[in-house]
Amino acid sequence: MIRLFHVSDLHFGCADEAALDWFAGAVAAERPDAVAVTGDLTMRARAAEFEAAARWLESLDVPMTIEPGNHDLPWNPISRLLRPYRRFRRLERHLEKPLDLPGLWLVPLKTTARAQWRHNWSWGVVSRRSLDAALTLLHRRPPDAVAVIAAHHPLVDRDDIRSRGRTLRGQEALAQLAAAGAGAVLSGHVHDPFDAEIEAGGRAIRVIGAGTLSQRTRASRPSFNMLTIDGGRIETVPRTMG
Repeated sequence: MIRLFHVSDLHFGCADEAALDWFAGAVAAERPDAVAVTGDLTMRARAAEFEAAARWLESLDVPMTIEPGNHDLPWNPISRLLRPYRRFRRLERHLEKPLDLPGLWLVPLKTTARAQWRHNWSWGVVSRRSLDAALTLLHRRPPDAVAVIAAHHPLVDRDDIRSRGRTLRGQEALAQLAAAGAGAVLSGHVHDPFDAEIEAGGRAIRVIGAGTLSQRTRASRPSFNMLTIDGGRIETVPRTMG
């Protein structure tokens, strides 16, 4: 049995210190097999925010994979276009890292973009290159493992969630990922947890969203998800800070 803690939207610079301590305490006490961080480590992509996020994440001392979020890209146009992920340097070994654990094959899918033709650059984008990379990894899935995708933006929006990812080419990507054998897609961005099985391309696939550990809460208090993978099944338990 594999236990995966799924956490998102830390927003260092606007983090909730009590929520961070609560999550770190759960990791220390329960020692999950891995932690998946689905983006927005920072609030404004500042160097000090990345440094604080890196110190905190490294202190967890567990295997980890990290997706970039839209808040993690600099707004300086030159930096954004030429070196958008340079401040991840300290965490580079965890950035978009596939996880191969007994019974779990976790595949990263980048949904951030340096620039878009749309006015709101916080929305998600699935590029052909990112999708091809994810599909290539999916085809390498061990036969006895559940394949899970980790992205920042939800690939499709939900009526019961106030915020929207409006992910460009997300529906088509979800269908292709489902056809390639993905069992679930983890995401963040909307700051409220959700878990549903939906149909994509004629196949069933789970979409699982994590809340936030920041002060930028919406309908829910700070939270994270605990996923248990056992015998080819995924069980999700959302944990909310009391």
